[in-house]
Amino acid sequence: MKVSELLKNKIKDAVTISVEITPPMRGHSIETMFRLVDTILPYKPLWIDITSHAADIQWVPTEENQYEKKIHRKTPGTIAICGALEYKFGIPTVPHLLCHGFCREETEDALIDLSFLGIENVLAIRGDGSAKEKRPGKSYHAHATDLVGQIQAMNQGQFLETKATPTQFEIGVACYPEKHFEAPNLEWDIDHFVQKQTLGANYAITQMFFDNQKYFDFCQKVAGKIKIPIIPATKILSSAEHLGKISKYFHVDLPKTLVDKLEQAKTEEKALDVGVEWAYQQSLDLIQKGHRHLHFYVMKNTKPFCKLMERFG
Repeated sequence: MKVSELLKNKIKDAVTISVEITPPMRGHSIETMFRLVDTILPYKPLWIDITSHAADIQWVPTEENQYEKKIHRKTPGTIAICGALEYKFGIPTVPHLLCHGFCREETEDALIDLSFLGIENVLAIRGDGSAKEKRPGKSYHAHATDLVGQIQAMNQGQFLETKATPTQFEIGVACYPEKHFEAPNLEWDIDHFVQKQTLGANYAITQMFFDNQKYFDFCQKVAGKIKIPIIPATKILSSAEHLGKISKYFHVDLPKTLVDKLEQAKTEEKALDVGVEWAYQQSLDLIQKGHRHLHFYVMKNTKPFCKLMERFG
């Protein structure tokens, strides 16, 4: 079932959730994913996002005490995992499709595979970091808007080199309440968000945020321009180590009160309690202000998420 249908068909005024998880590292079994999902299912997520990661350049030591360059994907398997989870658990999945690291031809192949599997939803994003190494003779997307355009073209029966049976994908995109870190300003970033909608995006999920006022201000700024649902998303912090990593990799502000409390936590359990309580109050505020669906970046560790769900009773 498509995300828009899941949101439309849910019980009126019920609070629902969705989650994002990440594939296991290369060499680990699909059973690790099954065990992870088993811990999430009691809380009835409407769908599960599965991240994707492109191959990265790694410098590997050789016997001659030198280094050679290798292209290596640490976490393959997004498409297969989506198919396996839908088959085993009967829950809709949303695979991530990236611009960085994948050519347009590979994207078309991935979409064909997903269509054959009966998977109806995709999340189209540019991908973190700088553009990956490009191969001669292949064409690439620079921005998420380009990727949305390719998916929508396939939905209209236009493949790269031929006309074909139209696909039926619902397209999710990302948006940034605090603006994308590469955008020169928020207005410029919002213009690109509007472009994604114009090209065929059906809904958007925010980058994680920890100050609800930034999300409310963003929604007010895009009111009248954005007609698709904007789903608020956050992550439950569980250690002081998260502070630097979140700022470095996701370029979001962390409220001083949250930072102080995490830095003052003397044990891992106390730090987890701080993160869960912050997420609880943040979620409660969103719910009380009318946002009835929340998205959580769970990744590989479900303990904080499960503890938050238990906090809600």
